Amino acid sequence: MDSGKNLSKLLAASNSKIYMDLKLIIREHALPFLPAKSLFRFQGVCRDWRRMISTPFFAHNQSLSFSSTSGMFFQSHGDQPTFTSFGPESCGVPDPALNFLPVPVDIVASSNGLLCCRDQTGDRAYYICNPVTKQWRKLPQPSMEHGVEPAAVLIFKPSLLNFVAEYKLICAVRSIDFDDATEFDIYSSKGGSWKVSGEINFAAKSKHLIPKSGVSVNDVVYWQSSHGSILVFDMTKDRSQVIHGCYSGGNGTLGEFNGKLCSASINGQMLTVSVISNIYSNTMQMNSRAKLWDDKIRIPLSSEMFNASIYDPFLVLYAGSESVLIVSGRKIYICDLKTKEAKFLVEAPRADLKVVPYVNSLVAL
Repeated sequence: MDSGKNLSKLLAASNSKIYMDLKLIIREHALPFLPAKSLFRFQGVCRDWRRMISTPFFAHNQSLSFSSTSGMFFQSHGDQPTFTSFGPESCGVPDPALNFLPVPVDIVASSNGLLCCRDQTGDRAYYICNPVTKQWRKLPQPSMEHGVEPAAVLIFKPSLLNFVAEYKLICAVRSIDFDDATEFDIYSSKGGSWKVSGEINFAAKSKHLIPKSGVSVNDVVYWQSSHGSILVFDMTKDRSQVIHGCYSGGNGTLGEFNGKLCSASINGQMLTVSVISNIYSNTMQMNSRAKLWDDKIRIPLSSEMFNASIYDPFLVLYAGSESVLIVSGRKIYICDLKTKEAKFLVEAPRADLKVVPYVNSLVAL
């Protein structure tokens, strides 16, 4: 009899230890890699998990661990934004229209869970926000004129040592002193102020830069121009240059592919993702065989897609390491770069929309 009780106690203790070990493994090695919407649902599992997920340390750990693009904000100029999730059950935001901000805004850029927005009217102020936590910061007014649709790029890189996000906003703007030249106005959250770079680019005209086309890769910012060239600004060296793009017909877009600048475009029924190989090749001697771009992925698009959109050309909206978004008319498709399969994602309310990628993160402001 006593041996039976002892065995029951031993099994209970063993099961309790297994449960505690399993909970520790899940807490340390699984939960931080989940998107924010999933974590809010996991708060209902038990009181311990709810308390743990609510801590600033866990939010910081999740912002370091989760970096996959979770969905896209879509917006036409002057309209409210909408959000389409790549995984509706796991990724989402509570207020896609961003009504928690004090004014109606246009989304101009994003980076690792943060959005950069701009007041649609009034003083055209910039706001940085996390749409999951609804935290936001209003930036001071820049000293230079940024225009109605600024060529802005937000850079936020989660850091192990910083529990509060440190970010930079870089805007390519028309020079005040030199006609048709471009200067760079930079806001740093660390200093809380704007600073105009000493660099001036005379080859790129800011009026030809495409709004929301900018991307940042390893502290180098790239903007696409309507002429097909790319304006490059190196944040570390404080230097700029203009390079040749590899898209054609104006249907391409810039992005980041495995830590390198990429360009995705559609020619005929072929989607091509090219990666920059040598940014300095266009400054080499004429007989140099160095290539600026290398084709990495080529995906034939199905005839069914083209038959369904016979009157509308296909354009690339977004390019990343995992997927590419393409649009024809109001139909938006997502192309998986691993499986090389394309499928219908959503029908847009208007054909003139812009897209901003978003990472479902708990990053704190």
